[in-house]
Amino acid sequence: MSDGDDGTNPTRSQAVYAISVASELSGAAIQSIRLWERHGLLSPARTTGGTRRYSADDLNRIARITALVADGVNIAGISRILDLEDDNTALRAKHRR
Repeated sequence: MSDGDDGTNPTRSQAVYAISVASELSGAAIQSIRLWERHGLLSPARTTGGTRRYSADDLNRIARITALVADGVNIAGISRILDLEDDNTALRAKHRR
């Protein structure tokens, strides 16, 4: 993905993909993506009409969830792992400043 600096490509955090496209790009079933959202593992942006929109960052998170599922981790475990990874990323970013 581009960083979006030329105005033609979305940034990594810009939510542009519909759930069907996110499913196709990630290989995850639409029903799984919806389940993960219900359990708080994903938080896609919403249009004013309520349609889910996913970003490249969301697709990376889906890939991480999919890998954890393949390793046999349950949803509660995935939630905890993702929380710890998010905290670690935030701490590293803070440390770099």
